Amino acid sequence: MTRRIVFVTGGAGFIGSNIAAKLAEDRGLDVVVCDRLREAELGKWRNIAKHPIGDFVAPEDMFDWLEKRWRDVEMVVHMGAISSTTEPDADKIIHANFTLSRDLFRWCADRQRRLIYASSAATYGGGEHGFEDDNDYEALARLRPLNTYGWSKALFDLFAVRQANRDYAPPQWVGLKFFNVYGPNEEHKHSMKSVAAQIWPKVREGHSVQLFKSYRADVPDGGQKRDFVYVRDAANVARWLLDSPQVSGIFNLGSGAARTFEDMARNVFEAAGKNAQIEYTPMPPAIRDKYQYFTEARMDRLFEAGYPGRMTSLEEGIGDYVGRYLSQPDPYR
Repeated sequence: MTRRIVFVTGGAGFIGSNIAAKLAEDRGLDVVVCDRLREAELGKWRNIAKHPIGDFVAPEDMFDWLEKRWRDVEMVVHMGAISSTTEPDADKIIHANFTLSRDLFRWCADRQRRLIYASSAATYGGGEHGFEDDNDYEALARLRPLNTYGWSKALFDLFAVRQANRDYAPPQWVGLKFFNVYGPNEEHKHSMKSVAAQIWPKVREGHSVQLFKSYRADVPDGGQKRDFVYVRDAANVARWLLDSPQVSGIFNLGSGAARTFEDMARNVFEAAGKNAQIEYTPMPPAIRDKYQYFTEARMDRLFEAGYPGRMTSLEEGIGDYVGRYLSQPDPYR
C-alpha cells in the first residue's frame, strides 16, 4: 500500500495546524509537519497534539526529507513564514517568505508535486487598487504593500505567476491571500493574535477592552473595517484544493464581508454572555501611517473555480471560537 503524504510547512503554527487537523481526518493521508516548536511552555506543540501526524521535520532538514520521499508526496502545503508585520529584520523576512518559497516552488515544479502556499491580503497595501485577486502579472505588479511582510508575499506571487506563464510550475499551484484570520491555535502568536483572542481574557473577567482610536475623520473610533475570516474556512478550502487538482492560481481567502473591530469585540462579549465595555486607546506611532482602514476580499474567483462551501459569518465564527475553544480549559483544536 503506497503512502499518500501531504507535507505541511508551518504545520504547528496557527493556520498550518488547522489545515493539518482537517487533513488528518482522512486516515488515508500521512500529514507530515515541518516546523519549529521552540519553548515547550508556549504550547505550540499543543496545536498538533490532538491529531496523528506521519512525521515531524525540522525546517533545515526539509529538502533532504522531501528528496528521499518525493514519490509519496502528493502535495506540499507551504504555510511556514515570518508573519509578523512588525519584524524589523528585512533580510530575515525576505529569506523566509521569498527565497525559501521560491526554492520550494521550483522543487515542486521539477518533481511535479502539487503546491498550496500562503499569500496575504497585506499584498494589497492600502487597497487603492481594490481587493480583486486578479492573476494578471501587470495587475499584481501594480500593488503597493505597506510593509516588508506584504512586499515579500507580493514578490512571491509575482514569481509564481511568471513561472506559470513560462510553463515552469507545479502541476497544481495555489496561492491563498489570507485576510484577517482568527480561531483556535493562535495562543503562541502573542501580539499578532487576532483581536478576539487578545481581548478574551478581559472579556471573560467582565472587564473593559481597548481598541485603537481612528485617525481619519470619516471613520469613527473602532470603525476601522477588516475582512475577518474564521480559520475553519481556511482549512476547508485547503482540503477542497487537495481534492481539486485542476484548480491553480492565486485566490483571496476572506469572508467576503468587511466588519468593524467594534463588531468583532461586541460579538466576543455577546458570545461570553457579557455586556460590551469598549474603550479606545491611541494607535502606536510606528503603525499609524501604515494602517489599513478597510479590507474586504472579493471571493468570486474561488466560487467560480468550484468551491462548494460558504464562508462563516462573524457572528457564527466568534460564537464557535468562544464556545468550543476560548472558554474551554483546553482551547486547542
